[in-house]
Parts: sequence; structure tokens; C-alpha cells
Amino acid sequence: MTKQLPLINVLSICLVGCGLVVSAANAADGDWKRGRVYYQNVCTECHKAKAGGPIAPNTRTMAEWTTYLKADKHVKGKESLAKYASKEYRASIKSTNKAAEKYADIPDEQLFNDVKTFMLKGAKDGDSPASCL
Repeated sequence: MTKQLPLINVLSICLVGCGLVVSAANAADGDWKRGRVYYQNVCTECHKAKAGGPIAPNTRTMAEWTTYLKADKHVKGKESLAKYASKEYRASIKSTNKAAEKYADIPDEQLFNDVKTFMLKGAKDGDSPASCL
């Protein structure tokens, strides 16, 4: 005869397991709020001025943004996306851009992850589709 665990024990084990998965996923996420501020004030402003218009996160799906981010091609494939979150780039525009100045000391990889997190969260099928424009 097999012994069955009481339902409450099974539910408790499931909830603990789910909690660990959610915690791990959240720990890997960037700060989407900081990413939003940077995207709106740096990416959007540059696209308005130089690229024929802004590109809102909700214009693409999460899969499309993920493909774009993995390809790491910006300016028609001439530059890496990470360049635009680098301290060097922020220093070059901080005199005219408050967000670049505000986040001047954030490590490159961290800020880039923040922007990616915002793009995915704000995607057409993301948690909070964002026009932000």
C-alpha cells in the first residue's frame, strides 16, 4: 500500500517550488523603471532626431524584441546596441540629456539589462505594453 501525502503538504511543496522559480526569475530581471526612463529620454530622443521617428516598445512582440536584442545590431548593423548604454556614450551626451547624466555611474551591463527589461515588459504582448512616446 502506498502512503499518500495530505493535500495540504502537496500544495505547500508546490507553492514553495513556484516561489523559488518566481524569485529566480525576478532576480534576473533588470530595473524596468530605470530602463523606461533611459529608453524614453535617450533612445526615443535620438530616434526622433536622427532615425525618422521614435520606436515604442509596443510596436513589437516580446519575440521580435528578443530576436532584435540577440542580433545586437543597431544603426543598420553597424554598431552594437550595448554602445548606447555605455558610460562612454552617456558621457558624450550628458550635457544635453538629463537621463544620461542621472545614470552616468550605473554599470554598462546593468543599464543595458534595465533597458532590455523595459522593452520586453512594454512589448505588444508584454506585461505592460508601452507607447511611452
